[in-house]
Amino acid sequence: MSKHSLLLIGCGDLGQRVGKSLAPEGWHINAVRRTPPVAQDDFEWIAADYSVPGALDFAQALRPDIVLASFTPTAMDVAGYRRGFTRAAANVLSGLGTHRPTHLFMVSSTRVYAEQDGGWVDEHSPLSTSDERAMAIIDAEQQVLKSGLSASVVRFGGVYGDPHGRLLNRIRAGQITPAAPVRFTNRIHRDDCAGFLVHLIRLAMGEQQLAPVYNGVDNDPAPAHEVERWIATTLGCDISNPAPPPRQPAGHKRCRNTLLRASGYELLYPDYRAGYAAVCREAQR
Repeated sequence: MSKHSLLLIGCGDLGQRVGKSLAPEGWHINAVRRTPPVAQDDFEWIAADYSVPGALDFAQALRPDIVLASFTPTAMDVAGYRRGFTRAAANVLSGLGTHRPTHLFMVSSTRVYAEQDGGWVDEHSPLSTSDERAMAIIDAEQQVLKSGLSASVVRFGGVYGDPHGRLLNRIRAGQITPAAPVRFTNRIHRDDCAGFLVHLIRLAMGEQQLAPVYNGVDNDPAPAHEVERWIATTLGCDISNPAPPPRQPAGHKRCRNTLLRASGYELLYPDYRAGYAAVCREAQR
């Protein structure tokens, strides 16, 4: 008999990494996505659209110990963010009904912070009141945190780790962010995204008190130009005449990960050099 059960709502790459880490320990994994993959792996897949009211009404009967909700916008406009976050959070809570899981986790984004000028933020920093897409995410967070359930929100920075991702392709094409004006970026390797969530799940099952909000970022917020130039050098790309990259968002910030480190989690890739060294090695195979 399985020791514990996990319900993954919006089970993409991150959810699958979390589930595959816990399944060998005897966890029963239910995974929800609009179109489940053909391969079943160690999961029981459920086809459902979490943005549709009533689509998660089966969740109460599953009685999961842990719920991990990872939302995405249904479209890139404001309405798509509201459907994909605000409405989705309401649907999750409605679907759980009277069931009270040991802990509910929501994957969020550092986009929610108000800071736009490169200043430092932590989990207590002011949130945006002008970015409507961020405000849809914030609304979802607040629903989860004020639900009366034991819950935490994990705000991840830029997730990387795919050796065939857009950033490496852009750098290979000679497109890097200019050195000025400086634009700080925050990131976390996808292995650390999953690793940190698994760590928090284990703490929750051990009845340890968790913070309501965590920043999921590495130890080294760094200028985009510095990161991209380092990757270009590592890959041996010619950037002697760099082309401008696609337009970047104007706002930027530096995120502290004090609560991540205080939780006892040790980053596999504490800065961009460690993480992108591994990505570049894989990309060059």
